[in-house]
Amino acid sequence: MNASEEAERALRAAPPHGLPDAIRSVLTRHYRAESVDLLMADYSLTVLQSVSALPHATEPLSVDNSPQGRAFGAQEPVREAQEDATVVHLPVTVRGDRLGVLTVTFPTDACPPTIVAELADIAEMLAHAVIVAERDTDVYLRARRKDRLTLAAEMQWQLLPGRACRRAEYAIGAQLEPAYAVHGDNFDWSATADHLVLTVTNGMGEGIDAALLSNLTINALRNARRAGIPIADQAALADQAVFARHRGDAYLSVLLLDFELATGRVQVVDAGSPRLLLLREGTVTPIDFDAQLPLGMFEETDYTAQEFYVSPGDRLVFVSDGVHAVASPAGEAYGDRALARAINATRLLPPAEMPRAVLRELAGHRGRPVPDDDALVVCLDWYGRPATDHPTAQDPGRSPTFPAPSHDPR
Repeated sequence: MNASEEAERALRAAPPHGLPDAIRSVLTRHYRAESVDLLMADYSLTVLQSVSALPHATEPLSVDNSPQGRAFGAQEPVREAQEDATVVHLPVTVRGDRLGVLTVTFPTDACPPTIVAELADIAEMLAHAVIVAERDTDVYLRARRKDRLTLAAEMQWQLLPGRACRRAEYAIGAQLEPAYAVHGDNFDWSATADHLVLTVTNGMGEGIDAALLSNLTINALRNARRAGIPIADQAALADQAVFARHRGDAYLSVLLLDFELATGRVQVVDAGSPRLLLLREGTVTPIDFDAQLPLGMFEETDYTAQEFYVSPGDRLVFVSDGVHAVASPAGEAYGDRALARAINATRLLPPAEMPRAVLRELAGHRGRPVPDDDALVVCLDWYGRPATDHPTAQDPGRSPTFPAPSHDPR
């Protein structure tokens, strides 16, 4: 049995909390590994922390200034040659969602370059196993936090699908701040063979009330989406759920998008939405849709989907008002102009890295590291499907009305 086969069997047989030990045993036996450590990225994506050293007896490692951080950021193995050992840092990532890094130390003569690809495959297996194991243990979630989460933030992070996702047609990355005290902003996505549905939520209120409102809304949208109905009807049903609970005293802004993967056609419902900007061929353009009422503001609101097209090479950036409207110490709002500069400055970063870079630049504008309001950035790169003839001449700023639903969702 080769190392990959044995690693797969060991991960399946291991208890949920025991995945690092299972991998350590396999790598020691097959490659003479001297030490193996699984490091998880924290919620703010600033440090990597060891799972084996809970409750954090070792110092966190910087994502920006360490070999482990280079492997995490570049999503490539990084080799370190030490005096009497070779250390390899391997990204632990599943479908584009970066979880952390696997660090393995070998005797100098036991780590030829040819085995690094095998080690990278094993690290990917470990990533899949961690996602499954998190249903049954808190070990990996505890390693993700360098500070205590507020209860509202705990609820929000557990609601998310991940922080990045990659497929042949697109890549998504997203980040929330303040990571350890976020209230109501949120994002969600789900894909099938033919469609990607993306939801960006600008929450209302603070603390537990904001988290409960977002939880109600996201789950109402998921319930409607999983029933297989169009996004306009999804918005209508979620609107009913929020209004039935709060009677118009609480509501929230949502942008719903349904991407047709084969053509690049996007159906959109703008319910008082977060901002959307398009980077196409070096030019950043705000995209405005016909404004519709936020979810839960009034009873039995009807929603209408509009459409536009994305082209291969497009980058879409979504931001909440905690980004777009945040003020400098002099009272100047961040706004579209500063956002356009930030989007252009980060155009070479992958979507998984771009939101954190924009939020870091935003902190400089704000003049303080911790925001008063939630700040959400979602970045989507569109690659499209090869050899697909789809419309590209459509002006991205135009939003022709999509036909209204032919049936009453209520």
